[in-house]
Amino acid sequence: METLLVEKETIPSLPFNDKSRVKQHPNLRKQIDKATILGNMHRRKVSILFEDDNGIKRVDTTIWASGTKFVCLKGGVWIPINRLKEILV
Repeated sequence: METLLVEKETIPSLPFNDKSRVKQHPNLRKQIDKATILGNMHRRKVSILFEDDNGIKRVDTTIWASGTKFVCLKGGVWIPINRLKEILV
C-alpha cells in the first residue's frame, strides 16, 4: 500500500466526506496519547498515517491535542480519528 506524503497545511482541503471507518492499528488510542505527550512536552514530530476519501496519506507533524473524534495538529489543523490508521513515533 503506497502512501502519499502531504504537508499539514493541505489537510483542511482534503475530502473526509465518507463517514466510514478505516482499518486502524489495535493500539491507536495509546499511540495518540503517546504522540500528544511527545508533542506537548518535547515538541517531537510523529508520522501519522490516515485515509481521506481518495486514499492513504502520511503527514509528519506534532500532535497538540486529542479528543474523542479529532486530533489537533500544530497550527490548528484537525484530522478525524475515525480516519487515522496508525501513528509512528
